[in-house]
Amino acid sequence: MIDPEDRLLHAPLPLRPKLTWPGGARLAVWVCPNIEHYEFRPAAIRQRDPWPRTQHPDILSYSLKDYGNRAGVWRVMDVLDAHGIRGSVSFSMAVGEMFPEVLDAMLARDWDVFSHGLYNTRYHWGLDEAQERAEIAASVDAWRRMTGRQLRGWFSPAGSNTLRTPDLVAEAGISYICDFYHDDQPTPVRVRSGRLVSLPYQMDINDAVMIAAGAAEGEEFARAACDMFDTLHAEGEAQPRAMCLALHPYLIGRPHRIRYLDAVLGYLRRQHDVWFATGAEMADWYLAQHHDAAVAAALR
Repeated sequence: MIDPEDRLLHAPLPLRPKLTWPGGARLAVWVCPNIEHYEFRPAAIRQRDPWPRTQHPDILSYSLKDYGNRAGVWRVMDVLDAHGIRGSVSFSMAVGEMFPEVLDAMLARDWDVFSHGLYNTRYHWGLDEAQERAEIAASVDAWRRMTGRQLRGWFSPAGSNTLRTPDLVAEAGISYICDFYHDDQPTPVRVRSGRLVSLPYQMDINDAVMIAAGAAEGEEFARAACDMFDTLHAEGEAQPRAMCLALHPYLIGRPHRIRYLDAVLGYLRRQHDVWFATGAEMADWYLAQHHDAAVAAALR
């Protein structure tokens, strides 16, 4: 197994070879709705109970999450449609078969998908290599069964990545991973075989962190997202960056919050030199244009 300290190649951002984006954009923006399913009666998990309250079934917690696939996701889709933005979905694969209307709506919009595991209540912590390989294969197989396509991206359920996760997702033919939150640009990830790129996913401008944790509401979320954009866009004139907007339909899709998503996307759309990309588009561009030079620069 690769030493975890050697996974993520280091080069200070200002000293790297200059990143480019299509059309000379300063900033790539990807919008990531988390379309998830949380099991009503999840199996016992090794290190952590899937629900915050220990008595099961946890009707309150389950119902709050279930809102996303029943109502919230449709508002989020309408807003992204209004701004002409394709989503990159952090997708619980079970959603595709449990809620086929949601899958059909995503496919009709040509949204990108990266797997968030089968369910967001099935953590990978504590799995051995064979077990984790099987879980990743189950997602790859599910996506191929539902769409006929190869799965392009990976985000471990509930962030429950292991020391082997990058090796195993690369082995499965996956191009990008979202388990690391360490940079404002895509970065290479050292794996046993193949090539893998880490795309900047966001835990700060993330409604599940800001709103669900009670630290903010919709207005504060919108202000922080626009502030983040302004800084990255200004810095991107010298060294282009990437920005992620991480969303959960059971939160931002609520009636009193959806206006703030609309406001954020409207603000971003009014700016110049911005590439609204999907995860697969960013990964393909980076792997073709920058991956090898970034590896060489980091190894010097």
